Amino acid sequence: MSRFLGVSFSLNMDSIQGLAYGFGVAFSGPNLLACLLGVLIGTLVGILPGIGPIGAMALLIPSTFALGPTTALIMLAGIYYGSMYGGSTTTILINVPGEAASVVTAIDGYQMARKGRGGAALAVSAVGSFVAGTLGVVALMFFAPLLAEAALKFGPPEYFSLTLVGLIFLSQLGRGSALRSFIMVGFGLLLGTVGMEPISGLPRFTLGQLQLAQGVELVPVAMGLYGIGEVLIISERITGIPQMIKVKFRELFPTVAEWKKAFPPMLRGGGVGFFIGLIPGPAAIISTFAAYTLEKKISKHPEEFGQGAIEGVAGPEAANNSATAGAMVPLLALGIPFAPATAMLLGALIIHGVQPGPLLMTQKPEIFWGVVASMYIGNVVLLILNLPLVGIFASILRLPQHLLMGLILLLCLVGTYSVNNSILDIYILIGMGVVGYILRKLKFDLAPVILGLVLGPMLEKTLRQSLFMCRGDITSILYRPITAVLLSAGIAVIVLPHLLPLFRRKEKVSR
Repeated sequence: MSRFLGVSFSLNMDSIQGLAYGFGVAFSGPNLLACLLGVLIGTLVGILPGIGPIGAMALLIPSTFALGPTTALIMLAGIYYGSMYGGSTTTILINVPGEAASVVTAIDGYQMARKGRGGAALAVSAVGSFVAGTLGVVALMFFAPLLAEAALKFGPPEYFSLTLVGLIFLSQLGRGSALRSFIMVGFGLLLGTVGMEPISGLPRFTLGQLQLAQGVELVPVAMGLYGIGEVLIISERITGIPQMIKVKFRELFPTVAEWKKAFPPMLRGGGVGFFIGLIPGPAAIISTFAAYTLEKKISKHPEEFGQGAIEGVAGPEAANNSATAGAMVPLLALGIPFAPATAMLLGALIIHGVQPGPLLMTQKPEIFWGVVASMYIGNVVLLILNLPLVGIFASILRLPQHLLMGLILLLCLVGTYSVNNSILDIYILIGMGVVGYILRKLKFDLAPVILGLVLGPMLEKTLRQSLFMCRGDITSILYRPITAVLLSAGIAVIVLPHLLPLFRRKEKVSR
């Protein structure tokens, strides 16, 4: 016990020293500017319906080529957690969720605005996001080093199992049916196999195109699916200017009674969000539903939910921001993304020549601790931005859609071509745009494609290494404790949803 406490105390001291070093990195001129720019863009992305943090990061990855990897990751991470703040603004004032994670906020947030308490809802949303986001970063600071130290004992079989189980969890927890998610994961894995075969060095699935020997790039695929696909979908819609409920600055102060009701849900939502962020899947979305359900169940007045309960705003908004910090833990500690947005961050690291994994903290401490420290700074900046500038941000929705969509289309084309100066990438972009449009019309979730593309090469590499280790006998990896537990969890996730209805039927028959 004393040995464990000693290790824990040592890790905590190392974390505090690392954070101090990280603030030195984050407060340097370029990194501070990147943080400010990232959270500002993230706020705008959260406000604009449809684009989302994944599409925004895909659009802006090419613009980071002139930056260092630390600066690039700070900016892209700012877009990720900044979009969670921005989504609540239009959700509350216009009942138009700018981000999927803000859908639950609309239930009570818009009702508060209709009752003249829109300012209070916005203030509680911003403060709840700040409190939970900060708590999430504190937890990230202590959890990630512990997980990274444990991951140093991982071998290829453990990484293979963890990656495989992550894809299985995503398929089960994603939006839509599990079968559709599995199909999308398979499509992403298929794209990831294009290029040079890692052992023999022979080209595969290149269709005679020499440029495809290097594989399918993440940027044109993500830009096509999210950028071009979104432009095509929005071009079909005929929408007018949404009617916005105006809020004056003096109305942004909740009453004492409202603060008392809102503060406990902020803390509970922060805890729920962080731990859900550690689980593979769309953490920001799942955490909001979980936090809302929790608040409604423990409330003494559940009938108020749906009618403008401030707890229904504070809990979900805290949860989705804390979930972003939780999702960063497996990315920074293991080098494995458990969410689509962190898959884009992993892709950015690889593009910048950084090898993610448990050694990132020791080999590239400026990246790890610089990003963690920048998240503290970013949360403070977002709180300052999202209260006094609410009206300005919400009015962005009044921009003509044809101008906005034309700008996105131009950014997609220029950004894709700038990666490799390749016309083939433009063809992939257009092809993925058409595919993304069709899949959206068929109600398929596109996120598993990105994760499949990013994790596919890692899955294949670790599987081949595992087969070499066990001399072709794949069953021998089951005798490794961590691998056995992870694979058992993956099997349980697939099997249990089919077995539970059978047990329920037997219980009904027996009664």
